[in-house]
Amino acid sequence: MNSSEAKLCINTIRTLVMDAIQNANSGHPGAPIGLAPAAYVLWTQLLKHNPQNPQWSNRDRFVLSGGHASMLLYSMLHLSGYDVSLNDIRNFRQMGSKTPGHPEYGITPGVETTTGPLGQGFANAVGLAMSECHLAARFNRPGCEVIDHYTFVMCGDGDLMEGISYEAASLAGHLNLGKLICIYDDNRISIEGSTEITFTENIATRFEACGWDAIIVRDGNDIYNIYKAIEAARTDTTQPTIILLRTHIAYGCPNKQDTADAHGAPLGAEEIQLTKQKIDWPLEQNFYIPEEVPQLFKKSAEAGKQHEAEWQQKMARYQEEYPQESAQLHDALAGKLPQDWESSIPSFTPEQGSMATRGAFGKILNQVAARVPALIGGSADLAPSNKTLIENSFDFAKPDYKGRNIRFGVREHAMGSILSGIALHGGLRPFAGTFFVFADYMRPAIRLAALMKLPVIYIFTHDSIAVGEDGPTHQPVEHLFSLRAIPGLTVIRPGDANETAKAWQMALQNSTGPYALILTRQKLPILDRKHYASADNLVNGAYILEDCTGKPDLILIATGSEIHISLRAAEILTAEGIAVRTVSMPSWELFDQKDRTYRESVLPAGIPCLAVEAGLSLGWERFVGHNGAVIGMDSFGASAPGDELLKKFGFFPENIVTQAKILLNK
Repeated sequence: MNSSEAKLCINTIRTLVMDAIQNANSGHPGAPIGLAPAAYVLWTQLLKHNPQNPQWSNRDRFVLSGGHASMLLYSMLHLSGYDVSLNDIRNFRQMGSKTPGHPEYGITPGVETTTGPLGQGFANAVGLAMSECHLAARFNRPGCEVIDHYTFVMCGDGDLMEGISYEAASLAGHLNLGKLICIYDDNRISIEGSTEITFTENIATRFEACGWDAIIVRDGNDIYNIYKAIEAARTDTTQPTIILLRTHIAYGCPNKQDTADAHGAPLGAEEIQLTKQKIDWPLEQNFYIPEEVPQLFKKSAEAGKQHEAEWQQKMARYQEEYPQESAQLHDALAGKLPQDWESSIPSFTPEQGSMATRGAFGKILNQVAARVPALIGGSADLAPSNKTLIENSFDFAKPDYKGRNIRFGVREHAMGSILSGIALHGGLRPFAGTFFVFADYMRPAIRLAALMKLPVIYIFTHDSIAVGEDGPTHQPVEHLFSLRAIPGLTVIRPGDANETAKAWQMALQNSTGPYALILTRQKLPILDRKHYASADNLVNGAYILEDCTGKPDLILIATGSEIHISLRAAEILTAEGIAVRTVSMPSWELFDQKDRTYRESVLPAGIPCLAVEAGLSLGWERFVGHNGAVIGMDSFGASAPGDELLKKFGFFPENIVTQAKILLNK
C-alpha cells in the first residue's frame, strides 16, 4: 500500500460521508469517519469481490452490523464501482434512493443484509459463515475448492452490548467458524456519552472465553497493522477472530472528535469546513472525488474480476471431474428444488390414529429431507419436542460440517438471525423450531426476515394453553396475533396432519418471504378427507371444510386444534335444525391474498360468524363482522392438564354450541 494514495482515498471516504449526511440533514457521521482506514484496507487489499457481479456466489461477504454507519458502506460501494452513483450518494436517506438510512438488502447492490437493530448483522454473519462451512464440506474436492470465502463483519459497541451478539459469538466460537472475522470499532462513544458509563467489560477476554482469537490494533489509522491483523485472521482458520480496533469517532474533526455529538447528527457546515481545511481539501465543492481515486479503486475491482474468472475456470474443471456434484451445487445455488420432490410428502388417514401436528411435521420433514439435500436446520435445544431432527443426517459440528442438524442451544434470538444469514448466503433452505411462546425472543429477527423477503421457515410448537402443566409462562396467548401483525410473514396454524403436510409443502416451495408453522403438542384427530374438503385447499388460507345444504344459518371458523371441536359442535347444531358451515382458516395472510369473489364465497356477507381459536381474539373482528363473535383467549392460562384448561376456557363443543345459540338468539 502506498501511504499517500491510501491517505487520499481515506480522506475521500471521510468527506463523502460528511457531505452526504450534511446534505440529508440526518445520519451518523462519527463511526464511518473513524472506520474509513479499516474499510479502505479491507475493500481494496483483502476483500474478494467483483463490483460487476455483486451476486457472485464465491465472493467474500461483508456485513456492516452497525447499520447506522451506512454512509461508510455506500461510499465504499460507489468508489469500488458498484451500481451506486454519486447521485445516489447525494440522495442519501431520500425517498426512493439506493442509499436508505440503514442498509437494506435488495435495495442497494453490494448490500448483503438489512442491518439496523444492533447485533442483527453480527448474527447474520454467523449464519453466512455457517453456510460457507457446510457447502464447502459437501461440495469441495481436492484441487476444486469451489466454495471458499470469508465472512467479514464490522460492529460497534452497541452491537456488542446487545445480547444477541453474545449468543451468536458463543455459538460461532463453539463451532470453530474460522473464516468468520469481526472488526470491532472500539471508539468508546455511544449516544449518551462515553461507554465508561455502561460498558466496561474486557471484550478481548469475553471473546476468547467464547473460543475466538482476539487481535488488538491500538491505532485505527495504522493501515499497515490493520492489514497485518486481517491477514493474520484470514490465515488462522481454526477459530473465528475479532480484531479490536481502537478508533476515534469523527477522527480529525476539530470540535467533534471523540464526542457523542458526532454519533447521530450532521457535523454542521462550519465543522465540515474546518475539517476539510485541516486535511487541505477543496472547500468550494461538496462530494469532491480526486481524479486519482477512482483509478486506485479500479485496481481492486479488476482484481475482483480476476478472482471470479479464476473461480469460473475452477468451476469448469469441477463440472468436468465431478458432474453429479456440480449439477447439485448449481441447483442449490439457484434455489432449485429436486424434481418431483413433492411426491415425498406423506398423506395421512384416520386409521393412523390421532397425531399432534408437531408429530406429523416430524414425519413429513424426514420424508422430504431425504429428497431435498438443501434442507438444514434445528432447534433451540428442543429438537425432541419440536420434531426438527433430520434422522438420516448428523450434527453440523466441527470438524466435519456436512451435517444438517444444527444444535443452536438455548439461543432463540441468535437462531432467528442465523437462519436469515443462511438464507442470504444461498444454496440452503433453513428452518428451525422452538416453543411458540419463545417466538417473542426471535421477533426482531423474524421481522427483518420478512422485510428482506427471505424464505426462512419457523416451526413453533406447543401452540396454546393446551401446553398444560407448564403453566401460563409457557402458554402462548397473544403470539398468533403478534406474528400475524408482521407484514410479509405468512402464518399457518394447521388443524390436522394433512393440513400440516400442505403447509410444509407451501413453505418449502415459497421463495418470497418467511413462513411460520404453528403446531400442537397435543394429539388431534386426522380428518377423514373423504367426508371433508381436501387439505390441498389450505393454499387459499381459508376454505369450506364442511357445508350444509342450502344457505347456512351460521358459519363456524376455526384454526388448528379448534377445528375438530368445531366440527363436533356443528354436528350438534345440525341435529337441532341449525344449518352450519364449518370453515378452516389456517392462514389469514393467504386468505387475504385471494380475490374478493373467493373470500365472499367462503364467508358471505350477512351470515353470523363465530370464530374459535385458542389465542387472542383481537383481529378476528375483521372476519366475523359486527354481527359475529369470537371464542378466544383474552387472559393468560393456568397450570393444569391441557384438557382441563381447554374446558375451563371454553374450548369444547358444548360451549361452542351455547355461544352459537346466543349469537343466533336461539
